[in-house]
Amino acid sequence: MSERATTIFSGALGVFLFLLIWELIGQYQLVGITWPPFTVVMEYLFDPSRRLLFQRALSATLSSMFLGYAIGAFVGLGLGVITHLFPLLRAGGDRLAAVVNSIPAIALAPLFVVLLSRGAAPPALAATGSFFVFYVAGTSGLGSALQSQVDLARVQGAGRWRRFTNIDLPMAFPTIITGMKLAMPVALIGTILGEWFGAPRGIGILIVNAMQNFQIPLLWSCVVLAATISLSLFALLTIVERAAFRRYR
Repeated sequence: MSERATTIFSGALGVFLFLLIWELIGQYQLVGITWPPFTVVMEYLFDPSRRLLFQRALSATLSSMFLGYAIGAFVGLGLGVITHLFPLLRAGGDRLAAVVNSIPAIALAPLFVVLLSRGAAPPALAATGSFFVFYVAGTSGLGSALQSQVDLARVQGAGRWRRFTNIDLPMAFPTIITGMKLAMPVALIGTILGEWFGAPRGIGILIVNAMQNFQIPLLWSCVVLAATISLSLFALLTIVERAAFRRYR
């Protein structure tokens, strides 16, 4: 069996055992009624009468997440490029990113609600969280070019912009895509947290309602839905990341 096949088999086996343990804990109520069986959660999640409810919530959450993700990527990578092209700004950019990342999202959410709106809080938190990941990925990737490559470009008369487009940027692609992968779950978490503060709809709203009304199957269905989205996007970007490493490294 090849290494890739072994990895796939091991992963599938691990998922199967996890779901089996989940089902047994729920069926025998080993931790109480708050842990439903996996089959009960799936039945609730795929109930046709609740399909529209989950579709609307999923659509709202994904819209906010991708908007915040795009804003975080634009600002984070943009600042990374600026500090790379103008090294004197690097220290200030690093401090700014560190300060933004050190502020708890739970503290920023009420400020975004007051300064912006309830509907703007989810994408704003998604952008804030993903910004730091993109900035670190951008600065690390742009600085990964070999010194010999830079020296050769200088000897050949290449200016700063030409070195950036021909050497720095291609060398940074794999690291940037890694940042894209790592920023995706961060953006999703920020979106759901922002929805807790009164967004019109979304998975976060369903989670809050489920907790307040002790709707255990609904709560677990939302958790499964959010985890599935995060893992699927993470896996997709992992494939892109491997292709980028094969191409540029």
